[in-house]
Amino acid sequence: MESYKSGSHTVWDCKYHLVWTTKYRYQVLTGDVGLRCRELLREIARSKEMVI
Repeated sequence: MESYKSGSHTVWDCKYHLVWTTKYRYQVLTGDVGLRCRELLREIARSKEMVI
């Protein structure tokens, strides 16, 4: 039960799976752009107390 969050009358464990694809699956987020995007997503997740 460590991974579950709880409120006064609720218990939950939210899980999301995000998929971001472009038309024809072109590699858009490569190099420095991809690394920066990864950093931003992880920073936002930490600020919202989410676990990746």
